[in-house]
Amino acid sequence: MAWVAVDRAVKSAEQFGLEGPLDHWKALRNQIHAEVCRNGFNPEIGAFVQSYGSKHLDASILLMPLVGFLPPSDPRVRSTVESIERHLTVDGLVLRYDTSVISDGLPAGEGAFLACSFWLADNLVLLGRREDARRLFERLISLRNDVGLLSEEYDPRAKRFLGNFPQAFSHVTLVNTAHNLTRSGGPAKQRMSPHTPVAS
Repeated sequence: MAWVAVDRAVKSAEQFGLEGPLDHWKALRNQIHAEVCRNGFNPEIGAFVQSYGSKHLDASILLMPLVGFLPPSDPRVRSTVESIERHLTVDGLVLRYDTSVISDGLPAGEGAFLACSFWLADNLVLLGRREDARRLFERLISLRNDVGLLSEEYDPRAKRFLGNFPQAFSHVTLVNTAHNLTRSGGPAKQRMSPHTPVAS
């Protein structure tokens, strides 16, 4: 997200004629990108990981292609998405990370994060797996309560909401995924950066 902040500063300055140290920002954007690609991808597990030197997945990494950091065609993105599908899903819904191996100060066993599950659907759209994305989206919207609201998390085993309710973040991601599924130029494609370097 540090890269996103600098990338958007560059784009804002270029698009709206705003003043700023563009050369410095562009160099910083490239430096951050190179560092994350160099230190954030673990070739041993074939995925971007939660932190430098870690072997643990974190579903927030699904934002990487959605914000334009790397294109969905990058093999590291594809293998990261596939790793998250294999290791961070319970009954088709996405956990933020594996609380049985990562200590976050809370008891293990929290529910699936609905925003992360919508991000997975967005990635599936970008990878050309539209039917898989649609199935996941339909599963997610089936979880809504009688007035169409979602919580922050969902417990697939107990089949109940967990966390903050209602959760705006879950609804924002629902809207974005609906756009990504129904429009060829949905939010995920709009945010892809034409300036993103793809080299490692």
